[in-house]
Amino acid sequence: MLTSPQDASHGGGHAPTWAIWSAMWVVYIIWGSTYLAIAVVVETMPPFLAAGARFLVAGAMLYAWAIRRGDREGDRPTPRQWRSAAIIGTALLLGGNGMVQWAEQTVPSGIAALLIATVPLWMAVIAGVVLRERMSWREVLGIAVGFGGVALLVGPVGGESRFDLLGIAAILFAALSWAGGSLYARRAPLPSRPLVGTAMEMLAGGVALVIVGVAAGEVGRVHLAAFSLASWIGLAYLVVFGSLAGFAAYAWLLRVARTSLVSTYAYVNPVIAVLLGWAILSEAVTTRTLIAGAVIVAAVALIVSARADRGQEEPSGEMGGPSVESEDEQLSA
Repeated sequence: MLTSPQDASHGGGHAPTWAIWSAMWVVYIIWGSTYLAIAVVVETMPPFLAAGARFLVAGAMLYAWAIRRGDREGDRPTPRQWRSAAIIGTALLLGGNGMVQWAEQTVPSGIAALLIATVPLWMAVIAGVVLRERMSWREVLGIAVGFGGVALLVGPVGGESRFDLLGIAAILFAALSWAGGSLYARRAPLPSRPLVGTAMEMLAGGVALVIVGVAAGEVGRVHLAAFSLASWIGLAYLVVFGSLAGFAAYAWLLRVARTSLVSTYAYVNPVIAVLLGWAILSEAVTTRTLIAGAVIVAAVALIVSARADRGQEEPSGEMGGPSVESEDEQLSA
């Protein structure tokens, strides 16, 4: 998930270089591969109910583990904190991950990953337009270049659209919802124990996803015998690796490595997703896709570096996976 990471330079941790880079590649590959796993899951499983099951299972496991650690007496979750977790979880996991999972029924996983990479662009837009924060020229340029890359990526060829427009719109909405939820999380009251807050958001988001799945009539599509083995494996992968193992590596990295290094996953994950979609699902990768993807990633790098120079870290995490709170801003997603 996306939140503002704690500045690892303040964490005081030390680890050998080989261990840090091993963990970095775990994050690169696991979070980059979640888009492939989602595409496999929705081949035979209803998208919202499958996503809901993923986060309810992962959230329950994480909550059961985290709630017993740290300040158990002084940091008990309050109704106000559960309300914040519900708002954040709904924005990030229903509006964000849920819409991506729904859209990947018709949109290639690599294209979805490239569009979700625009989250920092939406963050900058919301911060500048809605929150009236001052934007540097690099941020303005990054926004313009980034959305230019999106137009190049999804624009029509020969007067005909290359992708399902409703699916593309759903993914762009997911990126916007993810950005809005991340900004709200900056000042939302949440437990001081990051893992507890993250688990609460996963549980709340899982419930919201199930409610929408039921309302959308997905219960009628639940036929266990029709679910493929590949979809079951994909769902298990998302729970165990995407939502738990990947997060564990990411959380450890935030304690022992520079945030600037850890944040490079935002540039690598879309590349991994595109390559896996091409190699395993035979998704087409055209010259136009490569150029547009490079433009989007460059724009994200421009915005992230500009905000980092101002001491405003961009949100971090995997679309649909957990993330870590900032100690001073009480972030979680």
